Amino acid sequence: MVARPNVILILVDDMGFSDLGVTGSEIRTPNIDLLATQGALLTSMYNCARCCPTRASLLTGLYPHNAGVGHMGADLGSPAYQGFLRNDSATIAEVLRASGYRTCMSGKWHVAGDFMAREVDSWRVGDIDHPTPRQRGFDRFYGIVDGVTNFFSPHFMLEDDNRVEVFPEDFYFTDAITDKAIGMVEEAVADEKPFFLYLAHAAPHWPLHALPEDIARYDGVYDQGWDAIRTARHEEMNGRNILRKNWDISPRYQDVPPWEDIKLKDWEASKMAAYAAMVDHMDQSVGRLIAALKRLGQYEDTLILFLSDNGGCAEFMAEDGWAKFFPNQTLDGRKITMGPLAATDWCRECGPRALSRR
Repeated sequence: MVARPNVILILVDDMGFSDLGVTGSEIRTPNIDLLATQGALLTSMYNCARCCPTRASLLTGLYPHNAGVGHMGADLGSPAYQGFLRNDSATIAEVLRASGYRTCMSGKWHVAGDFMAREVDSWRVGDIDHPTPRQRGFDRFYGIVDGVTNFFSPHFMLEDDNRVEVFPEDFYFTDAITDKAIGMVEEAVADEKPFFLYLAHAAPHWPLHALPEDIARYDGVYDQGWDAIRTARHEEMNGRNILRKNWDISPRYQDVPPWEDIKLKDWEASKMAAYAAMVDHMDQSVGRLIAALKRLGQYEDTLILFLSDNGGCAEFMAEDGWAKFFPNQTLDGRKITMGPLAATDWCRECGPRALSRR
């Protein structure tokens, strides 16, 4: 009798198709690259273009409207657009748990309706219109139930059914959810049960929060600007036959000016470096998970799937109004500066750090 394989589904948030080394990026992602080169790289896969619909479809195997999340988290008045998972759908966790799997989730849920991040005490988490992972088939859960968080000072997190309110000084969301995921795998192995792990990263979704040492790796990398970077990536993908044919590069987005017209080039380059650092650190976390699987003797018996919920995000927290929904200070009372206002605090010496622990 063949043992049932473990399954790990790694979902990252708002990462562009070309952001991985294996798809032509200058960002260092050796661990994910190795998974791709030793496995299968799918170049014609489709998602549902936004966070919630992709997650709902991925969890249920249904079109997002049939899963209840045809748009985003808001309830628009019909079962197809209620903003949270429908009860007449089954999640993969519910099906696998019924088949004897240990089901674990660590990271971002975002299929539980609408939440106001500034008003966490008004949330009704666990109600019919705010289902938690534990109510939809997961034995263990650690992470956020809404769509985005401060990577250093999260406004609301759950561990199983309990709110997490105390965080260490060196807390970083990417590391925290990976640590918990490894612990969940260890528990399943100790119990001699096959496991399904859904590791749903928030990186590299805004806000641009990265560790200084990761940002430092990309110091100067983006000084040439986005026109040169996107051209280099496109040529690299064509050279590797990832695009299957030599497609011409798409026009630059009409609202984005040519790099030569940008006045605060250092500021823009530092933002790109911070984004790259978030992807880099996410890859490091994947490496830690793989190392844990090998240590536990589970690597060869585990199917690992990696994908992004949609491409790179063009939203701005301040300019597009998102900032008004999120806390304006950290849990320990420090002021949070968002969007272009943060540029007033930037300098050549402290630029990367200005995008780290804000």
